Amino acid sequence: MHSPEHERLNAIARDSWYLKGIAPRTIEYSGKIFARYIRGGQLLELGPAEGTMTEFLVPLVDHVTLVDGAETFCQLLSKRFPQATVVNSLFENFRPNTKFDHIVLGHVLEHVQNPVEILELAYQWLTSNGRVFAAVPNSRSLHRQAAVSMGLLSAEDELNDADIHHGHRRVYNPELLRQNFIEAGFNLEVFGGYWLKPVSNRQIEASWNPEMLDAFMQLGERYPDIAGEIYVIARQKTDAALRNQ
Repeated sequence: MHSPEHERLNAIARDSWYLKGIAPRTIEYSGKIFARYIRGGQLLELGPAEGTMTEFLVPLVDHVTLVDGAETFCQLLSKRFPQATVVNSLFENFRPNTKFDHIVLGHVLEHVQNPVEILELAYQWLTSNGRVFAAVPNSRSLHRQAAVSMGLLSAEDELNDADIHHGHRRVYNPELLRQNFIEAGFNLEVFGGYWLKPVSNRQIEASWNPEMLDAFMQLGERYPDIAGEIYVIARQKTDAALRNQ
């Protein structure tokens, strides 16, 4: 019998928007950023959904394990990536029998009930020299700041219609993302952003060409605090890493 959380995730997966409009472009760009730091070893991706980012990760490592709470996504992932180990599980219930050199959480932490708990689990699953990669939407994004000025949102971190549809429980700002990692015991190696987003997805999809999208994805790396998406790359603290060797 499925838990309420399983049912919630399956409902979201049945009407997924991750492949609609410009959404795949943002996922692909974060995958390209993470790929700069990933070579060889064992990789765990939590919440891969349809596998848009997975496509960039599979060629870079020796083996990929994919864990998702939605059965619909897991069935799709098994067909798309037959070389990967696919596990249908809530992250809190996942019990790996190996440690991982890379753990990727692409747009995961805004969905879960307790993000620090998930990060603490990821900490335990890392090899001593491993890294965790996480990307989330940024409440300080230019388009959210503009929405507050226009009265469309009451606050930058208010859940909008798209957030609710995706099952988001929060919208991060840079300070909260860093704080969650620090509370989970990590040393932050990189903080960054991408996708300088001035207006809504609907407005962008109506008039922007691919060259404009690429330019504004790149501009977000220059201005991470106000980019549409932010990310962290983190390691275990040095003393903990030494104990695990």
